[in-house]
Amino acid sequence: MTRTPDVTVTVIVYNDADRLPRAVASLRRQTHANIEIIISDDHSTDHTPEVARRLAAEDDRVSYLRLPENSGGCSAPRNRALEIAHAPYLMFLDSDDELPERAVELLLAAHREREVDFAMGAVERVRVDTGRTSTWMPHLVAERRTVEGIESEPALLFEHLSTSKMYRREFLDRNGLRFPEGIHYEDQLFSAQAYCLAKSFTVIPEPVYRWYIAPYEAAESASISNQRHKLSNVRDRVHVQRLIDDFLRTSGHEGIKESKDYKFLKHDFRMYAGDLPFRDEEWLSGFARIVNPYLAELSPGAYARLPRAERVVLQLVRDNRLADARLAARGLGHGVAPRETSMDAEGRVYWGGRIPETDRARAELDLSNQGLDSRPFPSAQFRHEITRIERGPGASVDLTIRTYDPGLRLPVGPQVATVLLAPGRRRMKTPFRLNPVRPGVFEGKAHLDLTAAPLPLNGFEGTRHPVLQLTAGPLRNTSLLLAPLSFPPLKARIDYRAGALPHEVTLEPEGRASGRLQLRWTPVGVTANLIRPLARRAGTGAGARVRRAARLVASVVR
Repeated sequence: MTRTPDVTVTVIVYNDADRLPRAVASLRRQTHANIEIIISDDHSTDHTPEVARRLAAEDDRVSYLRLPENSGGCSAPRNRALEIAHAPYLMFLDSDDELPERAVELLLAAHREREVDFAMGAVERVRVDTGRTSTWMPHLVAERRTVEGIESEPALLFEHLSTSKMYRREFLDRNGLRFPEGIHYEDQLFSAQAYCLAKSFTVIPEPVYRWYIAPYEAAESASISNQRHKLSNVRDRVHVQRLIDDFLRTSGHEGIKESKDYKFLKHDFRMYAGDLPFRDEEWLSGFARIVNPYLAELSPGAYARLPRAERVVLQLVRDNRLADARLAARGLGHGVAPRETSMDAEGRVYWGGRIPETDRARAELDLSNQGLDSRPFPSAQFRHEITRIERGPGASVDLTIRTYDPGLRLPVGPQVATVLLAPGRRRMKTPFRLNPVRPGVFEGKAHLDLTAAPLPLNGFEGTRHPVLQLTAGPLRNTSLLLAPLSFPPLKARIDYRAGALPHEVTLEPEGRASGRLQLRWTPVGVTANLIRPLARRAGTGAGARVRRAARLVASVVR
């Protein structure tokens, strides 16, 4: 480059030759063009070096830096690029992500408007499997403002990404702030240090980073955040939390430790908690051995800020009631009731079939104020579990369903329930009878005939999760329908509407989150090859003629 750049953006890469050009192209499109782009390669073994050199040859703003050996993390390639960066402001980009085209312009303007140590903005999260876009921690970046020290807004610790920020080089150098090498989750420590060391920083609501999320990426290529199935991942995360705690203590920022502990419980532990139903006993035991010593060190006030359902899972893990922790984790975020409760002599209600033994456990597992017996019926908490799945004739399936009603909200005797399924705008309703087994427990069998599902005119491609609906007079309660965590998928080809509109339908366990029953529709034959392509063209602005053609073809094949 012939002149000093305003901003240096470092793109770190390792064995990502296919996506690196997209990341660099997003920088070359920036509306603020006076930037330096450093591709920092952590000693890739694929075609990344050739791709990086080609990109550098195409634009004199781009340079290529290759580390002499692989560091195994993000810190070293960022730090090596910092050593050669020429600009007074610095940003970082991962090779599988992008910067929105105004990112540099907006963040640099925030710096020039007021002298701050760094500026940060919103992060767009894009699901690569669905294309769905959302904002990461939207409540934290909804309002433009300058924050005078992290103590005034410790909730910002939840936004721990280093890539959503533009740093003043002088701020990093003056504090000797660099990315910690040799550890994972380096962003969490670096960001915590930056928040604490900054005298002021500006938050803007505009998107400045585009983060591509691949939740089902192959384990060997998945990001560190997507490797929660490894106990080493748990150890790494806890290790970084201890490093942050040490820094807060030595830097005089212990006043925000409760907020930092709350962030760990609400964000970091919560991610593992959602996975607990899908882990085996050996993994659960190892997980408890790693996290329990650290959980004992956290602020009681941090636990008190959590929803009761999350406190229950935490306490069951701390008590090594790991089978119970798996059961409790299946309802997180969805108001799913426990299978059973217990009551002490004072009338206090606890999660599970036995009264907790310690004061701490009784305090955390206490459900007395959760209204299991008094909530309005539409929000009452039940637990619906499929205990058996049998294939019926044709494309039908029989579900044995057990409903738990620990608050005894349902009257004695048989109950009419309905399984609801909507692969389109209209719902398929399958009523069945739940018979009492014992107080608070009902069981019944629902027969789902998938050929009766009301598909849209142009067919349907997607996934749906049936729910269970109970009624009490004019009131309705609709809740999750939990499936067995594993069973062989059932597949059937269905020719809807008198032999036309063929689809393949797969019934399977969800395999994540709460583990709901999952049905996937895949168009085949004329639906996939003719009707849906015509409908897609209509949906992308091809006009009324294409829409009429799609309807005509659909009617003809019927």
